[in-house]
Amino acid sequence: MAIVYATLIVKGRKIIGDVPEKIREQVKQVLIDLDLPELAE
Repeated sequence: MAIVYATLIVKGRKIIGDVPEKIREQVKQVLIDLDLPELAE
């Protein structure tokens, strides 16, 4: 599910604040791994 949210963030459809708290850290790590740490803030 983290990959799905990360993809939506990259496409501009969601922001990190839209991600449920439960998986937010996982999504942040996926974005960092994709070299997009600015989207994880």
